Amino acid sequence: MTIRKANRRDADRYPPNVLREYALLADGERGALIGPRGDIAWMCAPSWDSDAVFSSLIGGGGVYAITPADDRFVWGGYYEEGTLIWHSRWITEDGVIECREALAFPGDAHRLVLLRRVIAVDIEARVKVRLDARAGFGKRPLEGLDRQGAVWTGRVGHLHFRWSGAARAQPGKRAEKGVLELEFKLPVGGHRDFVLELSDQTLPGEIPEPDHAWQATEHTWCTSVPELSGSLAPRDARHAYAVLRGLTSTGGGMVASATMSLPERAEQGRNYDYRYVWIRDQCFTGEAVAAAGAYPLLDDAVRFVTARLLEDGPGLAPAYTTVGGRIPDQRSLNLAGYPGGYDLVGNHVNQQFQLDAFGESLLLLAAAARHDHLDADGWRAVEAAAGAIAARWREPEAGIWELDNRRWSHSRLVCVAGLRAVSRASGAPAGRIGDWLALAEAILADTAAHCTHPTGRWQRAPDDERVDAALLLPGIRGALPAGDPRTAATLAAVRRELDEDHYIYRFRQQSGPLGDAEGAFLLCGFVAALAAHQHGDTLEAIRYFERSRAACGPPGLYSEEYDVTQRQLRGNLPQAFVHALMFEASTRLALPWQDES
Repeated sequence: MTIRKANRRDADRYPPNVLREYALLADGERGALIGPRGDIAWMCAPSWDSDAVFSSLIGGGGVYAITPADDRFVWGGYYEEGTLIWHSRWITEDGVIECREALAFPGDAHRLVLLRRVIAVDIEARVKVRLDARAGFGKRPLEGLDRQGAVWTGRVGHLHFRWSGAARAQPGKRAEKGVLELEFKLPVGGHRDFVLELSDQTLPGEIPEPDHAWQATEHTWCTSVPELSGSLAPRDARHAYAVLRGLTSTGGGMVASATMSLPERAEQGRNYDYRYVWIRDQCFTGEAVAAAGAYPLLDDAVRFVTARLLEDGPGLAPAYTTVGGRIPDQRSLNLAGYPGGYDLVGNHVNQQFQLDAFGESLLLLAAAARHDHLDADGWRAVEAAAGAIAARWREPEAGIWELDNRRWSHSRLVCVAGLRAVSRASGAPAGRIGDWLALAEAILADTAAHCTHPTGRWQRAPDDERVDAALLLPGIRGALPAGDPRTAATLAAVRRELDEDHYIYRFRQQSGPLGDAEGAFLLCGFVAALAAHQHGDTLEAIRYFERSRAACGPPGLYSEEYDVTQRQLRGNLPQAFVHALMFEASTRLALPWQDES
């Protein structure tokens, strides 16, 4: 049987679902998406940007499914609050079956431990299991299978494999080499544990004991996610923090998303690999967390961004791997892709220069300084970022939306905000403050001369008169006082031209309805909420916040875009910067506005 036919078999049994139905399991070092049939359809190992071992989501091979044996059921599920411990829940014709799911937390950079506990809630449960691990996005099946008691071992590509709890599993026939299947019964109230381990190093001799692994995971989540009782939506804010923590590696790098190649627009070629650390996204998260307190995700963001600035200076890349490496060039895997999408790995951002990353870095470092969390290396990173802005602010660059190179207004104004923020920060070197403020004034004057629209608002670039929702960010971050007429005029233009029933789009790409070109941008909806709050319009701020907050599926995960007409998520899942801005809006809207200028 060919690889493509083997992959097709998994896709036929467990076809892709709409994105709103997937839940995320994550431990900081990698993540998994699990669908409504208990099918783990996506997981890379050992790290975020490794090849996938379960890739049926994008037409590759490999799936790990635990499902009621009776196919007639309805699905639901929920997270244990403040964690990424998920419960798949199925209502069958006879009763309820659950499966508690988690990646053991905290994660090990070399070895993942996937915990799954099947629970017969109120019936005798009949359950089926299929484990089909395939390295290289489905190219190489599980090999060297061996069973000792209740434990299976083998190799998946270069990874060591161990699966415990499935003594009676049966290997697939010749046509399904490397597949393990099992069907079993549980008495009412009973449970059964399955533990999957994958590692790029030799596995330890001791097999994880399920109860201990669950207890350690529960405890780590409990101590990792703050209460956040003072926010506007405490439960959702805690969930956003948990998602962001789950996407953040030991080295502090937070991936933009757990997935790749999920389309933003069907058959339009707009799908990307987001399993890397974007400097901008990392800063968004640190700034958002700082609004609530000096929680560990702030320090993680500062640590990662500081290291990159000190290493690369003016050559700072827009994005890196979680260990600070270069992102590979974009290429195709020759897979079917998620319906409407393409199978792209790597990212063309590795060829870009994005000026706003330096401004956002300064805003992040200033936020850390306000909490007295910026050390000597952090201040050296401030010098590096400010120096890079001085050297490069006149250059054309790709901007926040990673488009063609222009002199984007948003990037320059965010640099103004960052320079002013570090100038106000406690601990700023007195001899440098004047230089930073003078540079901010020079950038602002040039931008005002070339990018002020005739109506008095900011426009996207000297040669692009359109309004852009990203232009709300500099005002929020303190580039100018909230009362500046250009800031107010920009908010009014965004609401007039980019608002559809309180969903916000990035910019107008063509004539006709906004939704014809792309989905509403959830990041922009939360930014609009912050901007309205800054201008004292509490009712509108809450409307924007609640509109965007509701644009998720049952697991409470946000993608980059939201299709307003079809009420569907679009793009990779979950999108970290949306969760970050939701968190920040929930924090700031609960209090009177504190002007950053």
